[in-house]
Amino acid sequence: MTNILCVGSAVLDITFQLPEMPSSTTKYVAEEAAMVGGGIAANAAVAIQRLGGCAYLAGQLGNDIIGKTIIDDLHKENINVDFVTITDHGRSAFSSVYIDAEGDRQIVNFRGQNLALHPQWLTSDLTFAAVLVDTRIPEAALQALDMANDQNVPGIVDGEAPIDTRLLYRASHVAFSRQGLVSLYPDTPLSEALLLCSQEYDIWGCVTDGGNSIHYTGPSGIEVLAAIPVKAIDTLAAGDIWHGAFALSLANDDTELAAMQFANAAAAYKCTQPNGRQGAPTKQQLDQFIKEQY
Repeated sequence: MTNILCVGSAVLDITFQLPEMPSSTTKYVAEEAAMVGGGIAANAAVAIQRLGGCAYLAGQLGNDIIGKTIIDDLHKENINVDFVTITDHGRSAFSSVYIDAEGDRQIVNFRGQNLALHPQWLTSDLTFAAVLVDTRIPEAALQALDMANDQNVPGIVDGEAPIDTRLLYRASHVAFSRQGLVSLYPDTPLSEALLLCSQEYDIWGCVTDGGNSIHYTGPSGIEVLAAIPVKAIDTLAAGDIWHGAFALSLANDDTELAAMQFANAAAAYKCTQPNGRQGAPTKQQLDQFIKEQY
């Protein structure tokens, strides 16, 4: 199987389905609610595992009930958590997530306290076909990207703000969210900002924009790839699943264009399913979805 190291956040998401987003300081009644595993790197790891890869998560949790719940859920997904550091007296991260009738989400996140991540993968005999990092634990992400360089495999940054730009100098690929790229190049059109980034950091880049087209660095400059239109019922974790699928495809030696197309399909499928990353597709589900689209 294809080993991929995912470095970054693991969270417990408490989700509430509402007809519309809260807009005032009063009580609201949810139509549905759930507790689901979340976190940028953890969600990507689940996507990789379900799509046929072998995901290793490096993250940080507290020795508390939330951390135990997160780990139990990752075990159910067959994620290797040997590189997760569990800290006594630390507080694990969790989020309150509102999802409206259009599938859009609003997140309030507590990112944890008194947590640490020890880079145990550096002393492991494992080799990886790709490394995917988010921006939540920069020092660990830098070490992981250095390892990717040493092993001559793709080192991919999930570019969500705030972004430590040292990551961009170490990575081979960056896949920004719109807000991530805008945080570095405010008041600059996406295509122009992406070109500036690719030139400044000598990196392949793309920027996703929700259900809109993706801009990416192609052979002739900045090019555009259309998204797959779907009726979204829940966009929570869709971007993270996109990054996991993208990393897996690159790890399998696909081109960047093929990897983006694969990731687009994985994220589009997820948007048609409820409950955050629980809606991430298996390989069989995604193969069937792609057949139906094309």
